[in-house]
Amino acid sequence: MFKCVKDIAILLYCCLLVSCGVDNRNSIERFCSVAYQPKHATGFSIETDDSDNKLIRVTRPWQGNAVTEQSLAIFHTSEDAAHYDGQHIIGHAKRIICMSSSHIAMLDAIGKVTNIVGVSGKQYIINEHVATNPQILDIGYDSNLDYEAILSLHPDLVLMYGVTAENSSVTSKFRELGIAYLYLGDYTEQSPLGKAEWMVVIGEIMGCCATAEELFRGVEERYNNVKSGIKSGRRPKVMFNLPYQDVWYMPSDDSYMVRLVEDAGGEYIYIGKNPTGGSRGISLEEALMLVNSADIWLNTGQCLTLEELRNTATLFSECEVVKRGCVYNNNRRKSQGGGSDFWESAIVRPDVVLSDLAHIFHSEQPDDEKLYYHHRLK
Repeated sequence: MFKCVKDIAILLYCCLLVSCGVDNRNSIERFCSVAYQPKHATGFSIETDDSDNKLIRVTRPWQGNAVTEQSLAIFHTSEDAAHYDGQHIIGHAKRIICMSSSHIAMLDAIGKVTNIVGVSGKQYIINEHVATNPQILDIGYDSNLDYEAILSLHPDLVLMYGVTAENSSVTSKFRELGIAYLYLGDYTEQSPLGKAEWMVVIGEIMGCCATAEELFRGVEERYNNVKSGIKSGRRPKVMFNLPYQDVWYMPSDDSYMVRLVEDAGGEYIYIGKNPTGGSRGISLEEALMLVNSADIWLNTGQCLTLEELRNTATLFSECEVVKRGCVYNNNRRKSQGGGSDFWESAIVRPDVVLSDLAHIFHSEQPDDEKLYYHHRLK
């Protein structure tokens, strides 16, 4: 009896030892070791199995509570992928479709922009290679995708993004057509460096992870150099945005833009009133009080001049920050279709954004020629 119990125990122990091996080769359980643990990003990890096949695990692909983990396995051979029941590709991707402009910027940063064969909203893209290349097709947006065009491109992978949930009608169609896809969650990151770190994911997909890691370390170093070089002293109070349908939305303290402002030596004018949870709507009366108290006003919608600002937000045209001309927008670099490079290449260049803001906040006479993404409304 004792020997029987002992044999069973040994058998169970052996099963545990091989749990990362053959028994789990058809599921993500086979990926048991960490290949890359992000330093700033919170929404992904890269794991490996005992044959050095990789799994990209996206734990926060979109905002909200309806979060379903996404993953993509990258196998060396078809034999490695045999019986695997999840999204996967064989070898590294060579033909990519991008549903977000930030994915284009990441591919460009790691030297793989020429691997893009399709995009969504081409008229809004800043990247010159993509915008001017007739062979790169616009495949549509949201649920209005041109599946014939997508099939004609023979993509290895479609990089997707979701706002609050998976677009199940699209992903079901992709599975039906045998097209691999992955939802990326770079836009959900609140940390500027966390957003940029997603270039490592793109590097893994394209077979140049080491290059992507080195490039990210450079971005991180330059960002921290700008941040540490800001002298302590008065921190200008910073206001954001314009009203939308008579509601003014203020970002939370942990948001991307607020973190940039704080790292650049500024003070968010609404600090402490909306700690977490995304933007909060306030009345125009409260917004007027905040604008009147601001030293600098940032990100004023599509406005390019003070005249446009006064016409768009008449109630705020007599505020001191407007009279002083201390109003800056992040749309200096735009496409003919109205796309903004701030939401494209700036995602992987937070060091340049921080340098812009530091110059605006701490120069006695900020020089527009020294700004890259921002400009002063004239």
